[in-house]
Amino acid sequence: MTERAPESKPSIDTALVHHPYRPPAGFAAPQPGVFKASTVIFPNTAAMRARDWKSKAGYTYGLHGTPTTFTLEERIATLEGGLHTLLVPSGLAAIALTDMALLAAGDEVLIPDNAYGPGKELARHELAAWGIGHRHYDPTDANALAAMLTPATKLVWVEAPGSVTMEFPDVPNLVRAARSKGALVALDNTWGAGVAFDPFRLEAGTTGAVLGVDISAHALTKYPSGGGDVLMGSVTTRDPALHLRLAATHMRMGSGVAANDAEAVLRGLPTLALRYAAADRAGRTLAQWWSQRPEVAQVLHPALPGSPGHAHWQRLCTQSAGLFSVVFHERYRAPQVDAFVDALKLFKLGFSWAGPVSLVVPYDLASMRKRPAWRGALVRFSVGLEAVDDLIADSTQALAVLAAPNGS
Repeated sequence: MTERAPESKPSIDTALVHHPYRPPAGFAAPQPGVFKASTVIFPNTAAMRARDWKSKAGYTYGLHGTPTTFTLEERIATLEGGLHTLLVPSGLAAIALTDMALLAAGDEVLIPDNAYGPGKELARHELAAWGIGHRHYDPTDANALAAMLTPATKLVWVEAPGSVTMEFPDVPNLVRAARSKGALVALDNTWGAGVAFDPFRLEAGTTGAVLGVDISAHALTKYPSGGGDVLMGSVTTRDPALHLRLAATHMRMGSGVAANDAEAVLRGLPTLALRYAAADRAGRTLAQWWSQRPEVAQVLHPALPGSPGHAHWQRLCTQSAGLFSVVFHERYRAPQVDAFVDALKLFKLGFSWAGPVSLVVPYDLASMRKRPAWRGALVRFSVGLEAVDDLIADSTQALAVLAAPNGS
């Protein structure tokens, strides 16, 4: 009998890298698995050559998607009412991706005057340097927008409501105006979060045609995350051809997101509707309380009668984010209002919103708007998950500093 040579045993170095064990299939849990990868292993060269980075039928490279990011993209598409979603590192990156994918030298983009500031700065600097023009329009006047459109206008941004000053525009008529001249419409839907209204179904016509935006950009940093600890954005559409334009630029820019960040947003999504509803209730209660205060000239909250665009909000929305601004009477100077902000204890001074902690930021409207509609210092509040009575008590104690000379 011929003796068999003993099988060679790989060194521990190799065995730990090429271990034969594979966990059994069929594991299921409430949270999706977290898959981290740059390299994706192909079973053979035929499979490598057959796979397409544009398709979710398989995996090609970590930057182009893993089971974790594909799952999040599909859930965000469902949340937004879209069919295709791309993930990017921040809400601002979602705006940048949209601009870069859809605009070229000689084109023009129209941006509302009350849009998110960094998006306007992107147009003023990078887009301008690339030969892409931009103008700001009055979001409260759809007819004025229609008059501004030219053959060069390829993209119109809409923000509902406006950043900081919270004007709620007539979104359907802004979309109609842009469509009348063949321009695409991109909506910053961070405030609506896919809950307040469906950006792709603004109105249904008698013929069955549905009016909606072309693109919904979303800062997942806010309500989808809900923890104040993740930066991420998304770009969603229902048009496959438009999605491929966006996806090609997304690929060339290398706009990937980390698996652990995707995991955090996936963990926050199941409670999004509950948190949004809680912030809506608390935000309205607090905004109504502020509207009765003698120190205040106006409260800017879309769900509050008298706030700019309230009627448009009523026609379109079912809920409202926990975000509002307070305009103080002109008799209170900036140092006094700053002292009020500093005296708050539960409201923390910081940018962003939609996390568990209530936030506050004072703004200088004169530096933000071409034609400020209000005189007096403005303070924006973001309501978190604290008890609303405690937030009212915190606001009450901080208001005492307004009576002090120079806010001291």
